[in-house]
Amino acid sequence: MRPQDESFFKELGERVAEARKAHGLTQQQLAEALDIAQQTLAHYEVGRARLPASMLTTLARLLTLSLDELMGEPVHLYSGKHEPMTRLQQQVAAIEQLPQTKQQFVSQMLDAVLAQAR
Repeated sequence: MRPQDESFFKELGERVAEARKAHGLTQQQLAEALDIAQQTLAHYEVGRARLPASMLTTLARLLTLSLDELMGEPVHLYSGKHEPMTRLQQQVAAIEQLPQTKQQFVSQMLDAVLAQAR
């Protein structure tokens, strides 16, 4: 496997693992939904094995991601088009990747700042 392919599949696996955990799913639960062995999913998540293209649509649906999100493509938050994101949009996208508790903390901070600005 070429180095750039290794990197791609490792990052794809990391996105799968992150989304799976965000949904509160175990590897076993997601593997069963995909009709694969838990160990196979574990190999996908660490980039040790290539995720088959035929599985991507089902995986994206189960993890409530678009294919673009699953593949790591930035999607314009407001139009769904591939356009350069503003700094604020990039920050919002980064916040969306945080655990729920940290998202709530950021939201509370923003509420406080906006309340002071009024």
